[in-house]
Formats: sequence, structure tokens, C-alpha cells
Amino acid sequence: MQFTRTDIPDVVIIEPTVHGDDRGYFVETFREDKLEEFLGFKINFCQDNESKSSRGVLRGLHYQLAPDAQTKLVRVIQGSVLDVAVDIRKGSPTFGQHVAVKLTAENKKQMLVPRGFAHGFVVLEYDTIFAYKVDSYYSPENDRGIAFDDVNLEIDWQILYAELNLSSKDKIQPKLHETNDLFEYGVDYYA
Repeated sequence: MQFTRTDIPDVVIIEPTVHGDDRGYFVETFREDKLEEFLGFKINFCQDNESKSSRGVLRGLHYQLAPDAQTKLVRVIQGSVLDVAVDIRKGSPTFGQHVAVKLTAENKKQMLVPRGFAHGFVVLEYDTIFAYKVDSYYSPENDRGIAFDDVNLEIDWQILYAELNLSSKDKIQPKLHETNDLFEYGVDYYA
């Protein structure tokens, strides 16, 4: 299992080792011990989620406020997505910047999206299955979002705007500069 920090060092790409032969393949998709050794702190994932979507579905950009802030470990089981994490920690040197990574069933890459980041993805292939672990349960009262099309974020979703399929909730999210529900840089949200 290989761990790589991105241009925003708190966002990590994980590439598991795939063992394959003419019968198929085997892969360890999660190793708590190796992840915690790399990060230097404990993460206690408590819930697994899965969604199936068609090409053009865009989910995000979502996050939860403390005390229910979530770290997400995301991956694709079938198909492909463009996965995006946006730094929403006020005072961070990378505030408002994002990491975008193509996750596919073939490349088996995963992305660790830490607390303090908004997360979203757009589906690039039909019948895509997206799975992720979270370290805090879903909290409707702490559920928040940021507009996927905030021009200041400069996200290239790689699909034409007219082809996007969004929930009614995601169509009306505020721009990053319009929300006060953000995180403070330097606060240990894992304590």
C-alpha cells in the first residue's frame, strides 16, 4: 500500500497493491494500522456508505461541522469519478484550493479527505459505484455544503455544465465566501 501526500498535504492518495492472475485479483482496500502509521494519529471509521450513479451525477461539495466533522476514505468499485476535496479551513495557506483526482475501478486509487475539507465528486461513467468510510455518523443538523460551481474555486469538473445532474440541495449551496460555517486552521479536529 502506497501513501502519497498531495499539493495540499493533509489530503492523501492511497494506492493499494493489487495481486492478480488469470483468475482475477485480490486487494486489501483498507489497513487501519498502515494508515494510522502514515498519518501519525488514530482514525476510527464507524460507517461505510455506497452510492450508485449515472454519468453526469455530481454530488457535493459537502461537509459536516464539528463535533460531527468527518474524515472520508473514498474509492470507486465500478466505473469512474473525478473526486474533489476543497480546503475550507480559515487561515490555512491552502484555503479555497482543491485537489482533484480521477478514481476508477481499474486504478483502485483512494483519497483520504480529512476533517476541514468539503468533498464532492462527479460521475464519469454510467453505473458507477462509489464507496467510502467516515469516522463520524451522518448528522443532519451539522450537514453543510458549498456551491460546486463557485468560480473562485476554479474546479474543472470535466463534464459540460448542461450534462450535470444535481440534487435540489446541491443546486442552491452558498459560495465559499458566503458561508460562515467553516473550520479554523490549526485546530485539532481529531482530539
